[in-house]
Amino acid sequence: MEEILLNVESKQIRYAHLKNGKLHDLVVERKKERQTTGNIYKGRVTNILHNIQSAFIDIDEGENGFIHLSDILENTRKLEEMFDMDFEFHPQGEENPDLKIDQLLKPDQFVIVQVVKEPIGTKGARLTSKISLPGRYLVLLPNSPHRGVSKKIEDRATRERLKRVLRSFEIPQDMGIICRTASQYATDETLILEAHELLSTWQDIVEKYKSSKGSGLLYEESDIIKRTVLTAIDKRVDRLLVDDHHVHQQCRKIFAPYATEHQLRIEFYRDKFPMFERFSVEKELERSLKRKIWLPSGGYLYFDQTEAMHTIDVNSGRSKNIGSGDVEETLVRINLEAAEEIARQLRIRNIGGLIICDFIDMRSKKNQRRVLDQFRECMKEDSARCTILGMSEFGLVEMTRQRSRGSLLQTLYTCCPYCMGTGKIKSHDSVAIEIERDLRKIIQCEQQYAIQVKVHPELLRHIQKTEKEFLHHMAESMNAKLSWETDDALHLNDYRFFSALNGAPIEL
Repeated sequence: MEEILLNVESKQIRYAHLKNGKLHDLVVERKKERQTTGNIYKGRVTNILHNIQSAFIDIDEGENGFIHLSDILENTRKLEEMFDMDFEFHPQGEENPDLKIDQLLKPDQFVIVQVVKEPIGTKGARLTSKISLPGRYLVLLPNSPHRGVSKKIEDRATRERLKRVLRSFEIPQDMGIICRTASQYATDETLILEAHELLSTWQDIVEKYKSSKGSGLLYEESDIIKRTVLTAIDKRVDRLLVDDHHVHQQCRKIFAPYATEHQLRIEFYRDKFPMFERFSVEKELERSLKRKIWLPSGGYLYFDQTEAMHTIDVNSGRSKNIGSGDVEETLVRINLEAAEEIARQLRIRNIGGLIICDFIDMRSKKNQRRVLDQFRECMKEDSARCTILGMSEFGLVEMTRQRSRGSLLQTLYTCCPYCMGTGKIKSHDSVAIEIERDLRKIIQCEQQYAIQVKVHPELLRHIQKTEKEFLHHMAESMNAKLSWETDDALHLNDYRFFSALNGAPIEL
């Protein structure tokens, strides 16, 4: 059984997709950080970067957006990957390889652009000038003359019917149109009606562009509620459970035009006990924020992040069968479990970019293929575009996963102001050594001889056990006296010096 839970709170909406009661996918969207992917803007070119053939564009969303030359020129391959299809009709000619960014864009020029990747951290949104307007069954390409049918529609008769419908559309020659997977269930009349609606939407966007005087939003993509209903239909989910009455009614209204396409049950969650706790989603969410994830066999995964990539390390841990029987087969079983759990965690955590998976070493090439095939099969359920390379001799698998918004960790956590995201602080011994060094400087250079040292209580306990006698002896040898005071508001690595005579702080 498949079901989707929609938890509506004052400041966020959480989407959880469950398969047989187990969390399969998770989206957390904060209301003040609305998703901008798919939004269309009137942007103003602020800066041209000749060395990387790119430009910064002000779209009135805080950080400037970023556009590369390849996102301006025609790129059939990129469109085919984006919409998972082989195009039936290609434009005449491809991009000019000698064209430069400054031949297409000038500073202060206004352009229509669309967000293809959310702003993350200090990086602005990734933009494209190749606009795509998605409907339920079709996607309109206002400035890309491609027409095609989704590869996921495998029935030959259906494909031929959709191709005939595509040829019959009366749209400008320089525009393209795509039949999405869901179009196989739609009638010809429905497809024609939606094509007219998309054209009308595009005309409204163009009118807004012409009438607006500065940068700003022209078209906003569907919100998480509409996306949830359409996802439930696409994935043939059995039930959509909503814990907010107003949103429940909204979901029913959105679903009404597609009721004949799929028998989806949209139910209102009436229990007073929190829905995400009832279905154990809160536990899974907490688990997915941890660095270490245990596997059923006793093995475990480590998730780590660097600036350039994410790394996932598979370990045998406390597996009971290591050392008895067929060790290789035991290691393969741990790797197979890891492959399934890694694919699930990538979806839940929404990890994107370059990812390195370090599986346990296996001697047999056949076993390596088994694990890699299992991993690829599990990743097919991911809605984000993924590219998985082969397994190296050391058991490393390199892959990329489409990153359109921030990860779960970036959404829920912020960088620690004490350790600056390293997860580490200095040991008590290291801080004691720094105190000794600063005390010598204060006595010898600042000529202060009555010194009060203020530290965290935990640090003082350590110093009293190991360093206090030595520090007092050192101070006395230089004709100075020390006294100590605690302040639990101080950071463990922090300390302050004051004059014991008048309480004035001693600055270094």
